[in-house]
Amino acid sequence: MAAWPALAPLIEQAGRPLVIDALRAWAEARRGSPEVADPAACARWCEARLAGLVTPSQRRVFNLTGTVLHTNLGRALLAEEAIEAAVAAMRSPTTLEYDLADGGRGERDDHISPWLCRLTGAEAATAVNNNAGAVLLLFQTFAGGRQAVVSRGELVEIGGSFRVPAVMERANAELVEVGTTNRTRLEDYERAIGENTGAILRAHPSNFRTLGFTAEVEIEALCALGPPVIDDLGSGALAEGVAALRDEPPVRRSVLAGAALTCFSGDKLLGGPQAGLLVGRAEAVAAARAHPLARAMRIDKLCLAALEATLRLYRDPDRARREIPVLAMLEVSEESLAARARRLAAAIAHDGVEVTRAVAKVGGGALPLLELEGPVVAVDPGGQGADTLAARLRAGEEPVVGRVQGGRLLLDPRTLTDEEAEAAGGWVGAVLRMPPDG
Repeated sequence: MAAWPALAPLIEQAGRPLVIDALRAWAEARRGSPEVADPAACARWCEARLAGLVTPSQRRVFNLTGTVLHTNLGRALLAEEAIEAAVAAMRSPTTLEYDLADGGRGERDDHISPWLCRLTGAEAATAVNNNAGAVLLLFQTFAGGRQAVVSRGELVEIGGSFRVPAVMERANAELVEVGTTNRTRLEDYERAIGENTGAILRAHPSNFRTLGFTAEVEIEALCALGPPVIDDLGSGALAEGVAALRDEPPVRRSVLAGAALTCFSGDKLLGGPQAGLLVGRAEAVAAARAHPLARAMRIDKLCLAALEATLRLYRDPDRARREIPVLAMLEVSEESLAARARRLAAAIAHDGVEVTRAVAKVGGGALPLLELEGPVVAVDPGGQGADTLAARLRAGEEPVVGRVQGGRLLLDPRTLTDEEAEAAGGWVGAVLRMPPDG
């Protein structure tokens, strides 16, 4: 059977071992049937069986949700300069940990530390694989076997059930809660600090806000208490002059206040690859680097290349706002969005499509109160229903992901480029013109 000409293209695509496995399954499934000897039927069956193995499981999608940092779709898109840097690092050996001057071993942090220090005012910096890892590393380094003081209002849970108390437990740190859910004062911390206090944690509630009758202690006052302060800022915002980021705590403020270490994500508001960035005092960074866990969490050369390229863009704030997709999406003008929405609607070219207005969120556990209002394309699904249409678009050759609201499918152009708007619209129109069972 494996020698049948009809199977040759599949063997070329999937490889002989997988095709032979499929043929055995075909022979078993069609045992006793005349069809078992039909080369064309066999080839079709084997191709369908192997489809999931010969195509990548991660597929490009058109993100029309309007969610800038969609965690399930990969969070921050990278700037072209960062993409080019990562591709270059894939193709060639690099100076990842090699010092060209003396021909000896170098430090991978040397590629990013100067830029992080320049942008935040820190004495030193390092990076691990994500911000959750950074928090765990810092607890292990400063509070392992000791106490960590945290406000009750900051015992947060982020995506994937990552809870601060659970992280402390894994780090062998004793949790000391102070204050209440909505109000914590300086004297609450003062009463909790003792000889066994390893660190004070301030955890920025990136994905929620407590409003109304509230009180919290400023970072400057916490740093004046004595024990090392770990400031987990979560999303991390370095961009200057971006109105959407005005309520985010600046990394530079934490550093200047004297926090031992401030940590934040690379793939959220920074607009870079997944990473956990740590900046702060030189001796604190050195202690974190020296912990055995740091090696297990270090980032690879691809992420490091993309991260360095992203940070380099911040040397020119205006350029960063133009070229880093996350910042560009947050700052895109009403006029640009309206033009893109019209272009998207024209490409769909179908009845029941109109440009209207709706509100989206930033996503990724960032800026929970910020509403991104703007023009969107609303698609009336007709008799098939909005959920059915959304499922058909997700199942297509070029998956389109929108959001269902009020019985219509909303397609938000904020998270597309002008070129993608036309391509995505063409595919949406094609699906709408297909019969429902097509």
